[in-house]
Amino acid sequence: MARDSSLCIILVSISILAWLSPCDGNTPAGNCSQSDREALIDFKNGLHDLDNCLSSWQRSNCYQWRVIGCDERTGGVISIDLHGDSGTFGYWLSGEIRPSLVRLKSLRFLDLSSNDFYGIPIPKFLGSLENLRYLNLSKAGFKCAIPPNLGNLSNLQYLDLSSDFSGLSTNNLGWISGLGSLKYLALDKVDLSMVGSMWINVLNRIPSLSGLHLSYCRLSGSISSPGLVNFTSLVVLDLKFNRFDSEFPQWLVNASSLVGVDMSYSSLYGRIPLGLGELPRLQILILSGNNNLSEVMYLAGNKIHGRLPTSIGKMTTLSDFDLYGNLVKGGISSSIGSLCNLVNFDLSDNNLTGTLPEILQGGSETCDSQSPQPNLRYLRLSNNRLRGYLPRPIPPLGTLKNLTNLGLGRNQLNGTLPVDLGQLSKLDYLDLSYNHLSGILLEDHFANLRKIETLDLSSNSFTLNVSANWMPPFQVWELGMGSCQIGPSFPAWLRHQNRIKLLGFSNASISGPVPSWFWDISSNLSLLNMSLNRLQGQLPNPLPVPRYAEVDLSSNLFQGPLPLPKFEINSLDLPNNQFSGGIPQNLGKYMSILFFLSLSSNRIIGGLPEFLENMQCIEVIDLANNNLSGSIPPSIGNCSTLEVLDLQNNSLCGLIPASLGQLQQLRPSIFIQELSSLETLDIGNNQLNGYIPGWMVEGFIKLRILSLRSNAFSGEIPHELSSLSSLQVLDLAENNLTSNIPSSFGDLKAMVEGRERNEYLFYGKFRGVYYEENFLVTTKSQPQLYTKTLCLVTSIDISGNNLDGEFPEEITKLAGLLILNLSRNGIGGEIPESILSMGQLASLDLSSNRFSHAIPQSMPSLSFLSYLNLSNINFSGKIPYTQQMTTFNPSSFYGNPQLCGAPLNVTCPANEPDKPGTTKDGGSDDEFIDQWFYLSVGLGYAVGILVPTIVLHIKSYWAEAYFDLIDRIAERWLPIGNRRAKLRRNRRQG
Repeated sequence: MARDSSLCIILVSISILAWLSPCDGNTPAGNCSQSDREALIDFKNGLHDLDNCLSSWQRSNCYQWRVIGCDERTGGVISIDLHGDSGTFGYWLSGEIRPSLVRLKSLRFLDLSSNDFYGIPIPKFLGSLENLRYLNLSKAGFKCAIPPNLGNLSNLQYLDLSSDFSGLSTNNLGWISGLGSLKYLALDKVDLSMVGSMWINVLNRIPSLSGLHLSYCRLSGSISSPGLVNFTSLVVLDLKFNRFDSEFPQWLVNASSLVGVDMSYSSLYGRIPLGLGELPRLQILILSGNNNLSEVMYLAGNKIHGRLPTSIGKMTTLSDFDLYGNLVKGGISSSIGSLCNLVNFDLSDNNLTGTLPEILQGGSETCDSQSPQPNLRYLRLSNNRLRGYLPRPIPPLGTLKNLTNLGLGRNQLNGTLPVDLGQLSKLDYLDLSYNHLSGILLEDHFANLRKIETLDLSSNSFTLNVSANWMPPFQVWELGMGSCQIGPSFPAWLRHQNRIKLLGFSNASISGPVPSWFWDISSNLSLLNMSLNRLQGQLPNPLPVPRYAEVDLSSNLFQGPLPLPKFEINSLDLPNNQFSGGIPQNLGKYMSILFFLSLSSNRIIGGLPEFLENMQCIEVIDLANNNLSGSIPPSIGNCSTLEVLDLQNNSLCGLIPASLGQLQQLRPSIFIQELSSLETLDIGNNQLNGYIPGWMVEGFIKLRILSLRSNAFSGEIPHELSSLSSLQVLDLAENNLTSNIPSSFGDLKAMVEGRERNEYLFYGKFRGVYYEENFLVTTKSQPQLYTKTLCLVTSIDISGNNLDGEFPEEITKLAGLLILNLSRNGIGGEIPESILSMGQLASLDLSSNRFSHAIPQSMPSLSFLSYLNLSNINFSGKIPYTQQMTTFNPSSFYGNPQLCGAPLNVTCPANEPDKPGTTKDGGSDDEFIDQWFYLSVGLGYAVGILVPTIVLHIKSYWAEAYFDLIDRIAERWLPIGNRRAKLRRNRRQG
C-alpha cells in the first residue's frame, strides 16, 4: 500500500513541480522582488531555527536563498520547502507562522511538514494564498480545528494535513468541495469523528481526486452507497483503522482506476462484490481485521468463508494475493493461471480441498513467458487439506525459476518427491512437512538447492539414500527431517552444516553413539530435537548448546549422569532414557530462564534439590517415574509460573511441605497469586502422609488435574476441593482417608457442565517444542492413558480408602462426570434415584461397599454407561434389567446374595414386591410392550390384506386394471429371470 501511495504522491508532485524553478546559489543571476524578500524576512523572524538551516536568508538577493523557488521571468517566489527531516540527525522548525506569507502572490508550493509548531492552530490566512497548488502541513504539531477557509484554494492540487495524533480536527468537510482541482488529499489521524458519513458525498464532487488517505480518523457511519459515484480518477484509497460499522462499499467496483485499496480494521461487514475482479489495474487490496466480511480477496486474518471465485483470474495486474488464516473452502480456481504478474500467493491456514493449483500442474499458457507466473516468488498453501501428487516430472514447478518460498506443509499430499525439484535454484524456503509423502530421497533432489535456508520434510515417510561422503550443496539455517528414515548410522553429512540453528531429527531411525564432531555444531543450535531414536552413550558435560536453547533428547538410550548445560537454556527434555545418579545441586544456576524441565522415566535417585527457588519462568516440571526420595522442598512455592508439576511414581515421603502452609498463613494473597497458574498436580504413587491440607488448593483457580493416589494420606477429604472450578480429574484413590464424601463435591463446576470442545493440552509450547500432558485414569478397572482427549475427561476416583457415611445426593448434580469410582470403601445407605441426572456417566464402580436397599430403577436410563460394577454390596430385590442394564453380564452384580433376576441365574420369589416399571403379573414393561407389538402386527397384516380385497371386489374395473398390470410385469421380467437361472446353472456345470 505504501508503494501505491508513494506513486500517487510522485505523479501529483511532478505535475506541480513542472511549474516551479528551484533557485540556489548556482542559479543564473536574477532578482526576486523586494516585497517578496521583505515578506520572507518577516516570515523567518517568526521561526525558531535551532539548527540554523535558514542561514542563507541574509543575502540581498532571495534568489540565492536555500529552499526557495523562484520564477525566473517575474522574480516572484513560487515555492517554499521547509519540510523537516524525520531522521535521527534531522532538523525541525518551530515558532509562529506570520501572515506576511500572504504577500507572496506567486506562491504555489508550501511545505512545512515534519516540524514542531508546538500546538498552534493552522493559520487562517493560508486560505488567501489563491495561487497555491501544493500545501503540506503534515506532522508539524498543529492543533485545534482546521480552518474552513482553506476551501478558498481553488487551484490546490495537493493537500496533506496528516496529523501525528497531536489534536487536529474538523466537524465539517464541506469546505473541501471548493477544492475543485484537488488530486491528492491526506488527513490521516485527523479527528473526523463528528463529520458523520457526509464526507463521502463531499469528496464525490471532486472528479480529479486520485489519492485519498483518511486512515485513523475515527470516521463512522455507512459508506456503502453514496449514490452516483464519481471516483473515476481514484488510484489509491486508504481508509484503514476507522469505525464505519458499514456494509462493504459496492461502489468500489466502479472506481476503474484503482491500483491500491486499504480498508483494514474498519468494522466492515457483508459481501465483498465479485466485481472487484473486473478492476483491471487493482494490484493491492487489504481488508484485514474486518472480522465479519464474508467472502474472499486479500483478507489475511479475517474469518472469511466461501469459495474462491473464478473472476479472480481477471485481476491480471494483481501482484499480491493473501488469504492466510481464513475459512475458505473448496478448490483453487484454475483462473489464477492468468495472474501473470503474481509475486506473492498465500492461501495457507484455510480449509481448501482438491488438488494443487494449475500453476503447479503446468496448465497455464496465458502468460507471455514460457514459465507460468514468471514473477512468482512466494507460494504458500500450507495447513489445508489439499491432496494428490506432486506433478512428476516437474517441468511446471521447475520452470518457476524465480520461486524463493514454497510452503505445502500440513496437507494430504502423497506420492514421491520429484527429482526435478532441484531445478528451483533460487529456493530458500521449502516446507513439505506433515503430508503423506514417501519414497527415496537422492542427492539429485538437492543438487541445485544451493540457496536453501529452511528445509522441512518432517512427518513424511521419506528414506534418505546418499553416499557416506555426500557434501550437501546448501548451508541451511533450519533443517527438519523428523519421521524420515535417516539412519541407521548418524548422518555424517551433517558435519558440514556450519550455519544450522534449528535441527529436528526426531524419530529418524538413528542409532549408535553421537559422534564427537556433532557437539561442535550443537554449540550453535537454538533448537536440538533428536528424540525417539536409539542414540546411546553419555552426553558431554557440560552440554554444548547456546544460551536460550531448547533441547529434546527424549526416548533414547543415553546413560550416565545428567548433563549440565553450558549456559542458561529455555527447555531441557530428557525423559525415557537411562540417566542415573542424582539431580546436580548446581543445576539451579542454569534454571533462571528455564520454562520446561522433563527428566521422567529415568533412573535418577536422591532428593529434590533446593534449586527450584531459582526457576522463576518454569512452566513444566516432570520428574515422574524415577527413584527420587526425601521430601518435597518448600521452595516449590516460588515457581510462580508453574503450570504442570508431575512427581508421580517416586519414593517421596513426609508431609506436603508445611512451609507452604506457613507461607499461606503469613502471606495468603501472595501464595495464592504465585501458584495460580498451576493446571496439573500429580504426586501420586509416593510415600507421602499426613492430612491433605485444605489451604493447599484454595488458590489453584486453574487446576484441572489433581492426583494424590497411592500415598498414605489420612484424615478427611477437605471440602475446599469443591472450590476448584476448573477441576476435571480428581484422584485420591489408595490412601487412608476417612469420614464422609464431602457433599460440596456437587459444586465442582467443570464436572457439572462437562467439556464439549477438545483443547489439546500443550504446555511450554515454543518453536515446536512442547509438553504433551498425559494422565493415567483408572476406568473399567484398568488404567488407561489419555493424551489428546484428556481435556474431555472428567473423573472422580476415591476408591481404596476407609470412607463411610452415605452416598451424597449432591454428587448427582455432576451431570458432566464421565467416570466415578467409589469402590472398596465402607459407604452405606442407598443410591438415590437422582443418579439419572448423571447422564454422561460412562464408567461407574461402587463395588465392595455397604450400600443397601434396591438398585435404583432410574439406573437403566444412563444410556452412555459402558462399565458397571455393583459387586460385593448389599443390594436386594430384582435387578431392573432393561435398557442399558441389558448390556452388562452377571459379574457386574456378583456378591449380592439378595439380588435376583436377569442376568443372574437367580429366580425372584413369587411374592417379590412390584417395583416401578413392572406390570402386575411380575412382567417388565418390555414384556408388556412386546405383547402389544405382536397384536399390532397381526391387526396391521389383516387390515393390509382385507381393505384392498374389499375395494377390488366393489370396483370391478379397478380389479381388471390391477390384474392386467400384474400380467404385464410378469411377462416382462419372468423371461429375464429364466435366463438368469439358466446362466447360473451353466456356470455351476462349467
